Amino acid sequence: MKDRKQHVVKKAHELFIEKGFHSTSIQDILDYSGISKGTFYNYFSSKNELLIELFQLFFTQIEKKRNELLLGHDPSNIEIFIQQVEYQMNAKREYKLIPLFEEVLISSDEELKTSIKKGQMKIIHWVYERFLDIFGEEKKPYLLDCAIMFLGLLHHNTRYYSKIDPSSSGIHKVVQYSMNRMLSIAMELEETNEQLFQPELLHHWLPESEQLQNDKQELNQKIVALKQFLLNSNDSGRYTELLDFIQEELLNSNKPRKYLVETTISSLYVGDGIFEKECLDELKAIVMRLMK
Repeated sequence: MKDRKQHVVKKAHELFIEKGFHSTSIQDILDYSGISKGTFYNYFSSKNELLIELFQLFFTQIEKKRNELLLGHDPSNIEIFIQQVEYQMNAKREYKLIPLFEEVLISSDEELKTSIKKGQMKIIHWVYERFLDIFGEEKKPYLLDCAIMFLGLLHHNTRYYSKIDPSSSGIHKVVQYSMNRMLSIAMELEETNEQLFQPELLHHWLPESEQLQNDKQELNQKIVALKQFLLNSNDSGRYTELLDFIQEELLNSNKPRKYLVETTISSLYVGDGIFEKECLDELKAIVMRLMK
């Protein structure tokens, strides 16, 4: 995002927190950020679009940091997952996103409510994927159920426990407690062979445009996983640069340079066997979907 546009988003965010989204006018944003009306509409078609872009900006930052927490660790490590969830919850508090979510959800603005609900679906999908890492493929039929129940437990436990302990240590206790419950629930669902939601439903809940965002999230996760192989490599710098280039081209470029991306992936394949072929094949499949 261009620096000036990011400045406008930042100033608008400050106003939304101070006055509320619906009580903040476009003229308020113009005055506070020091831009003209023409400049505003060059960046955004409406105040709604600005808020949606604000959410996307913060969630991109949160996802990046959340994925980095996996570097050098086993994806099945429950403590790392707990750290990721804690970070996400603390970041939402730090960015003061929760009051904005609540204001949107009680409003009659269907465009914004739809945007929030799509974001919630992405979080369900992320938890489901992480539960696959933690519980394994044998429990896959029950893990969408588990992801939904975990987020429900997390939401309500946090809401009431924050009245007792609103600190970050309170958040840790809530996440740990909720995850401990899921360990028992996942085992019980497998034993009783009960299933409420089939994992295949995620494809219906995430339309094609949302699948694109999901592919971008998977690309981030796959690159994080590949970087783990490089931690003890003497030639990590070169391969890290190649992976960063792929990430930058596909996530931040309006027109990814297909030939350069394909050439970069080919360089990874001939990289002295440093990466497992299966991992590179998975990366290549995601990249091909994103470049269609």
